[in-house]
Amino acid sequence: MKFTGRAVIAFVLLTMFATCLITLTVVENPILTSGDRQASTTKFSGFTNNEFKKLNTTLQLIEGQYYSDVDREKVIDGAVNGMMDALKDPYSVYMNEQSAGQFASSLEGTYTGIGAEVTMEDNKVTVLSPIKGTPAERAGILPKDVFVSINGEKLDGLKLSEAIDRIRGPKGTKAKIKVRRTGVDALLEFEVIREDISLETVHGQMLDQKIGLIEIRQFSMNTGKRFKEELTKLEQGGMKGLIIDVRNNPGGFVPVVTDIAENFIPSGQVIYQQERRDEKVTKALSRGKGTKKYPMITLINEGSASASEILAGALQDHQLAKLVGVSSFGKGTMQVTYKEEFDDGSLLKMTFAKWLTPKGTWVHKSGIKPDLEVKEPDYYFVARLSQKEELKYDMNNEDVKNLQVMLEGLAYHPGRKDGYFDHKTEQAVRAFQMQSGLPETGYVDDATAQKLEAGIKIRLQDPKYDTQLNKAVEVLREEIR
Repeated sequence: MKFTGRAVIAFVLLTMFATCLITLTVVENPILTSGDRQASTTKFSGFTNNEFKKLNTTLQLIEGQYYSDVDREKVIDGAVNGMMDALKDPYSVYMNEQSAGQFASSLEGTYTGIGAEVTMEDNKVTVLSPIKGTPAERAGILPKDVFVSINGEKLDGLKLSEAIDRIRGPKGTKAKIKVRRTGVDALLEFEVIREDISLETVHGQMLDQKIGLIEIRQFSMNTGKRFKEELTKLEQGGMKGLIIDVRNNPGGFVPVVTDIAENFIPSGQVIYQQERRDEKVTKALSRGKGTKKYPMITLINEGSASASEILAGALQDHQLAKLVGVSSFGKGTMQVTYKEEFDDGSLLKMTFAKWLTPKGTWVHKSGIKPDLEVKEPDYYFVARLSQKEELKYDMNNEDVKNLQVMLEGLAYHPGRKDGYFDHKTEQAVRAFQMQSGLPETGYVDDATAQKLEAGIKIRLQDPKYDTQLNKAVEVLREEIR
């Protein structure tokens, strides 16, 4: 499990009352596209008399005959939620006034929560990734983790918004989260303290040999402006090659990613294509003056989704950047929000189109494959030690396996990573204890476990161990010679 992030860890959040992986177009009127913003002229009838009668009769029966008083607002909201649930689309959701306010705040980059974004996959509350420097990341929550319970309350059977209600809470309160992780037999448990979260979505720096690095953590309101500022600063500093890092970036506003792409894609060329249900395909064309002035690489991983994939796909299809990392998440749909149509502050976020890469590829559920696959080392995903008991010779369990992964990651070479605590593992523990100033017992107590985790944390924060970034730098160095 990852304990803290490097500069490459992406901006995600758990207070969104939509699902994760948002490719979002904010609209003022129904059925607007992100490109030309032309409204649909198709008229729909709404409820027939019989349909309205059914709904009205149901409400009257509930209010008149149910055995106890009911909250009318909750019943109405439940009916709307039911219609959205019937779509079987995790990205189409209804939000009441409170949820809508949280959603708007999250897109502006300020919110309160634990710092992870979730979606509903196979009726399970599933994490995309933690936010750099947030409680979720510090606790070790990883992409694809499934939240099973919060403070003892099971999440099975809940709607996404209901699950997030339980995960959220006042600043400073604890969330004890039980997590199911692929490849781990037992449930993992994390204790997370909720915090106010406000993060910069763009970070730029100049690496050695005039290689620029710009990390985009999410495509929020000001991300396009900030990207341009960082790009200009790097170009004025004599940048010879550029790395754009969208790893673990869950997406955001389509106009923002279009604005960023126009820095590189010349006017008239396709950034992405959009396909509506009538199978009509429209092309979002660049209106920028972008020209390729230097070699580029885009870093992607399984947490790069939605708008991140639009950018990566466009740069790849136009051969403006090589993609390095692992295949992206695979979210090929676009959503619009409808708020003005409601008088109570609530809103609908609904899928209205597919998006395709410039060459017409639909990446949904398959993702974008990198030009050069580079995986993270095992310790990047290792789970923290439960510390329920001391680990010692002849034990065989998941904690021992994680211990061995940590030891190998810190170059103490236990010789195996299968979970059996043999004599060579014991020797590796003794060597680590000696170097760490701990009693050389050969078994893992709380003090040794904490030192091991601290060592992994330091390594994860150190860019020299970022295998994907290092490969990108290596490739660019060859190209700019």
